[in-house]
Amino acid sequence: MIKAVVFDFDGTILDTESCEYNVLQKIYKEHGAELPIEVWGECIGTHSTYFDAHEYLEEQIGKKLDRDTIKQQRLDIFQELIKDREALPGVMEYLEAAKQLGLKIGLASSSSYKWVSKHIKNLGIEHYFECIKTSDDVETVKPDPTLFLKAVECLGVKPEESIAFEDSVNGAKAAKRAGLHTVVIPNLVTQHLTFEEYDLKLESLAELELQEMINQFTKQ
Repeated sequence: MIKAVVFDFDGTILDTESCEYNVLQKIYKEHGAELPIEVWGECIGTHSTYFDAHEYLEEQIGKKLDRDTIKQQRLDIFQELIKDREALPGVMEYLEAAKQLGLKIGLASSSSYKWVSKHIKNLGIEHYFECIKTSDDVETVKPDPTLFLKAVECLGVKPEESIAFEDSVNGAKAAKRAGLHTVVIPNLVTQHLTFEEYDLKLESLAELELQEMINQFTKQ
């Protein structure tokens, strides 16, 4: 019996990842360099220190740059791109459906609580989540399963009673290893990656109603 749903945040609820990649591509091009999507995609869903975009740029052009200036430029462009973004297709419908079905709703993100809480408040969806677990709550983020294990424990359900929604390879690995039913919804950045650990793959949550998804998992 499915009793809970647990959402990833970046790239699953809000398309921050495509925005971030576009920002970096713009900065790289200004310096005559390029950031391959295959390189960037490998760090999606895990800790931000996994890949240093500034260091990689310096390696590409063979010289040091003013990192503070680039960091501010990166932030300014990102904020402009993200300010009018809405939740990804199907997210609002799934949150409301989960609420109507009496399911517990959690969030498990490798990002910081400050980052996640700011954006879900801007989207007006913070009230849906009974439990939010972020990088602030664990020593090791995804693909380690701890975030999901802490989320389901907080919700008072078992992993096998829960469905996880993820957009990244690292996130899917974490959810599956934690024992949750795992649905992957790759975005423009992660769709080029090879997903190996998941139960169901969709183009968007709008593709399948939550109740129908639950029916599929309970028949297994």
